[in-house]
Amino acid sequence: MRKIIQLLGILLFTVQLNAQELKCTITVNADKIPGSNKQVFKTLENSLNEFVNQKRWTKSNYLPQERINCNLTLTILEQTGDDFKGHIQIQSSRPVFNSTYLTPVFNFKDDDFSFKYVEYEPLQLNENQFESNLVSVVSFYVYTILGMDADTFALNGGTPFFVRAQNIVVQAQQSGYIGWNQSDGSKSRFTLIDNILSPTYSLFRSALYTYHLKGLDLMHQDKKDSKQKIAESIGMLKTIYDSRPNAILLRVFMDAKADEIVNIFSDGPYYDTFKLKEDLLKISPLNSSKWNDIK
Repeated sequence: MRKIIQLLGILLFTVQLNAQELKCTITVNADKIPGSNKQVFKTLENSLNEFVNQKRWTKSNYLPQERINCNLTLTILEQTGDDFKGHIQIQSSRPVFNSTYLTPVFNFKDDDFSFKYVEYEPLQLNENQFESNLVSVVSFYVYTILGMDADTFALNGGTPFFVRAQNIVVQAQQSGYIGWNQSDGSKSRFTLIDNILSPTYSLFRSALYTYHLKGLDLMHQDKKDSKQKIAESIGMLKTIYDSRPNAILLRVFMDAKADEIVNIFSDGPYYDTFKLKEDLLKISPLNSSKWNDIK
């Protein structure tokens, strides 16, 4: 009996060590595509879920409860044979220490998504060579999710993942697909990862770290001090705004955090929000109605 218990313990330990990094739900929405035969989209959805959730993306060991929660939604708007066009929405979250709350970390929509796909074709990533825009785009965002998550736990902790995302960009630049080159606009994959890794925008990553590890994660100890740290992180973004008012990273942060910021500063102990609201109105005027709800 003792040997059986020991064996079960070893098996459980092995399962935990082999647990994947992500707990990701991938949905393929093809409602805009006419026709009754939707099997190819269901096959694609199943294949993507297996690819993302079963692949080892890092060398780190993640316990089951440490897996990163994320969602990828592929919306197909056009189909011509094996060619597909649409957009992809990426969302990720992570737990706040000593609570059951999941805080949104990354919320991004990529409108320039096109790819070829033949039903049942294997999905494999070759990081040294571009082979599939579908695999490259999804893998790029997986590494971005991993990097953003790591940055919330350690200052610049996501660098290794962002570097791998940037390598995918480099490999894809001669593919002919939109989104991989500097000329593809301010909301492209190229611009996103280039700015994340640029020293010019280093305060963005400092803000991620301060907001989460020094702010939200300590909310259970001292709510007022945590609010101060979160306000400081907004001040870091304001510094970016002062020199780069149209920086994509400002929108990336606010698309994930706007509602949460309102909730944080509309509850709990009093905090003077005058300067905070000033900063928020400048950084993200599109959310002005939300900022006005902060008391």
